[in-house]
Amino acid sequence: MEWKVDRDADKPLYQQIFEYIEEKISYGEYPPETLLPSERKLAQQLNVNRMTIAHVYDELQASGLVERKKGSGTRVSSHKWGILPKGVTNWRKYIEGGSFIPSYPLIRRIRGEAKVMENGFNLASGKLSSDLFPSEYLQSVLSEHTFPSDLGYEHPQGLLSLRETIASYVKTYYNINTTSSSVLITSGAQQALHLITQCLLNPGDAVAIEAPSYCYSLPLFQSAGLRIFGLPVDANGINPDDIVTLYAKHKIRMIFLNPTYHSPTGAILSDARRKKVLDIAAELGIPIVEDDPVSLISFDNEQYAPIKSYDRSGNVLYVGSLSKVIGSSLRIGWLIGPQSVINRLADAREQIDFGLSVFPQMIANLLLQSPEYPKHLVFLRQELLERRNEMIDALRDILGEKVEFTIPKGGLFIWCKIKKKVDDQKLVEEGIKHKILFMPGSVYGAPNGYVRLTFAHLKKESIREAVKRLAIVLDHI
Repeated sequence: MEWKVDRDADKPLYQQIFEYIEEKISYGEYPPETLLPSERKLAQQLNVNRMTIAHVYDELQASGLVERKKGSGTRVSSHKWGILPKGVTNWRKYIEGGSFIPSYPLIRRIRGEAKVMENGFNLASGKLSSDLFPSEYLQSVLSEHTFPSDLGYEHPQGLLSLRETIASYVKTYYNINTTSSSVLITSGAQQALHLITQCLLNPGDAVAIEAPSYCYSLPLFQSAGLRIFGLPVDANGINPDDIVTLYAKHKIRMIFLNPTYHSPTGAILSDARRKKVLDIAAELGIPIVEDDPVSLISFDNEQYAPIKSYDRSGNVLYVGSLSKVIGSSLRIGWLIGPQSVINRLADAREQIDFGLSVFPQMIANLLLQSPEYPKHLVFLRQELLERRNEMIDALRDILGEKVEFTIPKGGLFIWCKIKKKVDDQKLVEEGIKHKILFMPGSVYGAPNGYVRLTFAHLKKESIREAVKRLAIVLDHI
């Protein structure tokens, strides 16, 4: 919540909060039947005593502005009291309708707590911690350049100079051959996935994704009306023969893979399997979408060639991003594929937003061209390696036989199995109670009892304390 109480004001806190909610209702920002936060949650968001919120809600109810029912929470009144206009749109029906499905409730719960949690530990976020952001490096790069005076609309595919740089970048780091005309700049990797599902597939189409998979947490697949089928993941990634089986049963039309440091398991698709996947997909005429956000974050100096690097027929759509190597707020990703596909997606994106802002594209271009960028990658790998090792040691020392996990060779996460039987909903709630967040495996399509723990979002000195907190949570469920 952006609004804060003014503790220096003469007006009592409960009155400030009452007037704030009253204003929201009168402005129509909280329409009739809007569910207000629970007393505990609002108290936490505003950093006030829960009894203060209870007093506020009592006053709102006495004023006829809200209705309170045990077990149903506190909702804005559906009655037409003087403060409400006579004709009021029932926004609830619209919110619950629409074709784009909201995030899963458990994910919304975790993200909501992440925004208000103080003095806690966030092992759920996929973001890098602030001390890993190259702020000094960025400042030095920006100080040497000026921005253009012409701020008109850019090319639908994105800033040409950045597309040229990315074409060179993927050749240098991934051995992918492409040209600027086959690159589409996107607002992060998820926009690329959204464009693919909306523009290249139809409702009812069957697609294959890894199981478990980060894709299960993205409602964009269900919103597009797609039928999702899983490809089980083992230590070496998916079994390519499973693609043939799925195709025979469901006539899948596209394959979505995250082959290097797979989220959430950390698995690496073996080189032999990568080539076999490519051959099978080509034989069946099924395109592959390769999501590759973290393959540069390697802890063993091993570089795994993307599937796209073997592609000579344009069968792979390659999705990359700077979110995991520079920072997620930069919002720069890219999609590489056949020019006809790129043109189609660029046209769709232009209809939505007329293209990305030129400023983050210019910044990304300057960063990638700077001789300091390779040094930043070396720094990032070393820092994340130390944090991974710290979390491994803490899990072994503190949780011991209570959990099992595979040591990731790169990336940002550790995939952890809790040995005793747990319910993910209760596990998350107990974590929130003890101010520690993590992503349960069920949001990725895994059974209850798995958690994805991020070691990149916390500073190294906080990781052991976070694992201690996790141990307390496991003792209480």
